Amino acid sequence: MKRRNLFNSLAGRIVTLFLGLLLVVQLAAFMTIRESIDHNARTLLGDQLQLGARVLNRLLDQNAQGLRQGATLLAADFGFRAAVQSGDAETVRLALESQAARIGASVSALLDVKGDLLAVNSSDEAGLRPVLVELAAERQQAGAEQAPLRLVQGQAMQFVVVPMKAPLLIGWVVMGFPLQNALAQDLHALSGLDMVLFSQTAGQAPHLALGTTAVGRVAAMVDDGPGMSEGELDGISVLRLRVDLLPAGAPGGARGSLHAVLFRSIDEAVAPFRRLQASMALITVLAVSIFGVVSVLTARRVTQPVHQLLRASERLGQGDFQTPVPQTGRDDELGELAQAFDGMRTGLATRTEEIRVLAYWDRLTGLPNRAQFEDLLRRELQPGRPVALLMLNLDRLEQVNQVLGRARGDRLLQTAAERLRGVARRLSELPASIDGFVARLAGDEFALLLPGASPARAQWVAQSLVRSFERPVQLDDSVVDLSAGIGIACFPEHAEQADQLMGRALLAMTEAKRRMAGCLVYDPSIDAGSAQTLSLLGELRHALRHGELRLFLQPKLRLADGSLIGAEALVRWQHPTRGLVPPNQFIPFAEETGFIHELTLWVVDEAARVWAQHRAQGLALRLSVNLSAHDLMKADLVARIDARLRHHDVPPSALCLEITESAIASDPQRALQTLHALKTSGYKLSIDDFGAGYTSLGQLVDLPVNELKIDMLFVRTMDTNADKAAMVRFIIGLAHDRRLTVVAEGVENPAILAQLGALGCDEAQGYHISKPLPSGELVEWVRGRWPDRVTPPATAPAGIAAGRDLDASPALHETWRNSANDTPTPA
Repeated sequence: MKRRNLFNSLAGRIVTLFLGLLLVVQLAAFMTIRESIDHNARTLLGDQLQLGARVLNRLLDQNAQGLRQGATLLAADFGFRAAVQSGDAETVRLALESQAARIGASVSALLDVKGDLLAVNSSDEAGLRPVLVELAAERQQAGAEQAPLRLVQGQAMQFVVVPMKAPLLIGWVVMGFPLQNALAQDLHALSGLDMVLFSQTAGQAPHLALGTTAVGRVAAMVDDGPGMSEGELDGISVLRLRVDLLPAGAPGGARGSLHAVLFRSIDEAVAPFRRLQASMALITVLAVSIFGVVSVLTARRVTQPVHQLLRASERLGQGDFQTPVPQTGRDDELGELAQAFDGMRTGLATRTEEIRVLAYWDRLTGLPNRAQFEDLLRRELQPGRPVALLMLNLDRLEQVNQVLGRARGDRLLQTAAERLRGVARRLSELPASIDGFVARLAGDEFALLLPGASPARAQWVAQSLVRSFERPVQLDDSVVDLSAGIGIACFPEHAEQADQLMGRALLAMTEAKRRMAGCLVYDPSIDAGSAQTLSLLGELRHALRHGELRLFLQPKLRLADGSLIGAEALVRWQHPTRGLVPPNQFIPFAEETGFIHELTLWVVDEAARVWAQHRAQGLALRLSVNLSAHDLMKADLVARIDARLRHHDVPPSALCLEITESAIASDPQRALQTLHALKTSGYKLSIDDFGAGYTSLGQLVDLPVNELKIDMLFVRTMDTNADKAAMVRFIIGLAHDRRLTVVAEGVENPAILAQLGALGCDEAQGYHISKPLPSGELVEWVRGRWPDRVTPPATAPAGIAAGRDLDASPALHETWRNSANDTPTPA
């Protein structure tokens, strides 16, 4: 198992995910709180500035209240009123000065009811006169007590105007005092705010009147206008509120305006919250650290069972189904997963065993199958140690399946397997014991491996098997003969590789079944013949395309008058390197592969072409062409034959189509349909090799045929074998009763020919009459025996009379005339 560090593991990803989420949440909360603190601090600071403005107004009112009380006491004083009424200016001045000193006023004055200045205790009488007159006029008009602010020579001062009555209004007492730093200090003490007071005369820059701090740049902030604003003061961010105590356009503001600026450092206001935020950040760091440690421990606790399951899955992948999967002992999803893994382990173990049985054992017979047998065979093939292989194939298993059913066919296979096991057990009990290994390779095919056995010993065992299989098998109420073909191949005599040894044993078994020899030891000649045949079969299609096939004709005589009535068309293969290939080397394999249908159509086409040539020379012979079982199964057979005859302008009556009994027996119903269609089209039909096949008399009644062709098995020796002569007589009588023409093939001597004539046979062919001839030489053969049957050479088409048709050279003709074993072969 690959080892991973924490960051590449599942635990690391879990910890990273959780910590990441926590950090994101904390950061978002931190930023939100920070913004909230800034916003709330500014809001709180703004409220504090508004409160400071109200405190400033309250302080001004308190100051005015003190002045008002002093002015009221002075105005109510009897002596002061008497002095005013007496007109004693010095007494009035001294009283004003005494009262102003007592209440802390810097200015005190007396105005008459018209507003004219009567007395003042200030040295700047000229500067105060217009201010005092203005205040008296405002008081008189307003009718209420006020404490206005005024600029006097750039000095901010607060005044009160009190009426003096005796009992009627006799004048106005005015008192005022300058605004000093004490006001700003009181404001700072009460609200924590700093304040500066600016006065501004028309046309001039603002002038600092008082303040809690010496600032210069705040003067510029006056130009920002009234209300609240944010700015910098000596590099410090502040929030300020400008209060217009004496606006420029207000009464008394003609000589200048008066503005108070309240401010406080934003950082100072936020500082307590910043400390709280720092504490929160510290708590967050501690929480993240603790959470990280807990997450790591939790992730490891969670992933430890996962690692155990991972190691268990690796063991399962390596095929270890015995080691149990560790259980977590937890009643959660991981515990259920561990239980599921263990259930999967037991299920895999069960299914693996089942698969192993299916892969290496045959369920029907309980024998090892091909895969296990081949593995054992490869292990047994060791240098210096002989090994014999017996391969068996049961006879008639398919017939048992079809007739008795597959269930009884399976029982037949089981019986064969038991007998093989019995032979193997007896071999192990012999003095020179041989441990035989029995297997079922496929279907009805079995094998017996004999390690250490010689070829002679293997043959002895094979004979024992043959004898063992001679006992019939009782299948319920049916008795079946059990037999098999056995092929033997030995190591190292016949092969040195397992696949090659099995192939040669199979070849010997196939040959044993063909020869019905019971058992047969492999012989190289068998293999060489098969290889050659397979090679020729692969070249057969090439031969058809490149004109290597030849048409041969074997004449047929009418026995009633000895005249030539027809010929049988046979195909031969002129191989460019192998020479003339016998038909028995390629016709059977063409039938097995289905290529026989192409050969049949080629023979039909060539026969039609040759018939047209013969007709041009006055020779009208019916040509017989063989049809195979594959041909009869083709739905378009009639159409394709008709097309070839139309191409050469040949009537259907020119051909006689010969069908073997085996072709009819393979699928009687479909064969009958095809035969009826051929008969309707005008073709003459013949049953070939009658007597050697499977045609029953009942089928013979239904077949739409015109003739029977007696198999040469009966004709060839009928002159010396009375039984076969009797069989020929029976077949001729049977055919004539059915109004069928009878043709005998295999006429080898004059005695057979005469005997057939005496029995009433209609037609005959054979080597005594003529061997198969190249189609181009038939005309010359006829001319030699019946000169009047064909057109003389002078008028015959070029190449026909001279016997050069279809490239049939004299040398090729001589080859076939010297072939003693040449027999008619189906196309």
